[in-house]
Amino acid sequence: MANHRSTRIFYGWWIVVAAFLNLFFAVGIIFYGFPVFYPAFVESLGFTRAQVTQGFLLGFLVAGLPFGLLAGAVIDRIGARWVILSGAGLVGISLVLMGSMTRLWHYELLCILEVVGYVLAGPIANQVLVARWFQVRRGRAMGYAYLGLGLGGVVSPLLVHFLTRSFGWRHALEVVGLLILMVLFPVGIWITRSTPAEMGLLPDGAESNGPPEEKNSATFSSASGVGEAVRTANFWLILAGSTLVMGAIGSVTQHFILFLKDQGYSATTASRYFTALLAVGLGGRVLAGYLADRFRKKNTMALFYALLSASLLLLGMAHQPVAAGTFALVFGFSMGADYMLIPLVTAECFGTASLGKLLALIIMGYSLGQWGAPWIAGRIFDSQHSYELAWKIMAAAGLLGAAAIYAVSDRRNTKHV
Repeated sequence: MANHRSTRIFYGWWIVVAAFLNLFFAVGIIFYGFPVFYPAFVESLGFTRAQVTQGFLLGFLVAGLPFGLLAGAVIDRIGARWVILSGAGLVGISLVLMGSMTRLWHYELLCILEVVGYVLAGPIANQVLVARWFQVRRGRAMGYAYLGLGLGGVVSPLLVHFLTRSFGWRHALEVVGLLILMVLFPVGIWITRSTPAEMGLLPDGAESNGPPEEKNSATFSSASGVGEAVRTANFWLILAGSTLVMGAIGSVTQHFILFLKDQGYSATTASRYFTALLAVGLGGRVLAGYLADRFRKKNTMALFYALLSASLLLLGMAHQPVAAGTFALVFGFSMGADYMLIPLVTAECFGTASLGKLLALIIMGYSLGQWGAPWIAGRIFDSQHSYELAWKIMAAAGLLGAAAIYAVSDRRNTKHV
């Protein structure tokens, strides 16, 4: 076995490829590509800006929370593989069915179905998957995996825009849904394996037990469990910080194209700015992963979050192309820490034995910010016909979130709340 491992690439990197593809399709396309459909929903179906974003918020309120908690428990018990496969099926099917919707309740019902799929095939399962295959190079591996989300964001606005112009928005939804099914099912069946032990391997391709830091971390988690973790200040700081910042990120990504069109940009130009924003995020993800392996993870996370939140102030001048481009550069680069550092900081504090359940709690919490904040921004626009107040609120919330992450202490010094 030792010779087998020494002469071939560690299989964990194939797991990173699988997670990359899962995040590319189930998260990148859904989270970043879906807003390109919003103008069509507004024009063809008569939805308001609050309604186009409330579908996913309703989905998380109705189904996301319970299914997220269930997914975390199932992942910790049987592994991530079958959870991801189930979620991929739901995401693809819901998009195909959206091509035939005609009423708001159709949209809301399918959004609920899509949210369930997103929860099962998205961040929770893939973060646990990568964390269990890597210890020493966990930050690097997570960064590479999350390039899938970023690249999905880069490709999907252009892809959706092209499909919509070529075939209409209904057929575009159907094509995207079928594409997700055709890619993620084979990946889940033939590539994904939940743990290194399934293949007689150890994390990072090690020949012996993991480093002392990881041993201690896992022992803490196994002995104390989720109940112990949620009684610590660190858990609530991570939850609060990520919720506030993900709310700011969600508000921008869900409204950015609509906002730029209000500023006088064409739909094509707005999509290009959005694509540039997401493309810059690819470099941010790689850098954030390397920094997380070299410096304190929570400080890296707080730095990226603070920079991201401060950049929101540039939106007040977005009618000027220079300001819009600068915002896309700074905000996009800072988004390198959006999802991927959350599991790293959580694992550093609490280990990996109960990581699925803990990430389910955190992700379900910040998902309310991720989808609730865009709904709030939409309501503000519907009442004031301007995003100015919304951007100021999101900037303040994001800076508070960065401060909360910076306040996270070392695990061994964590106190109960």
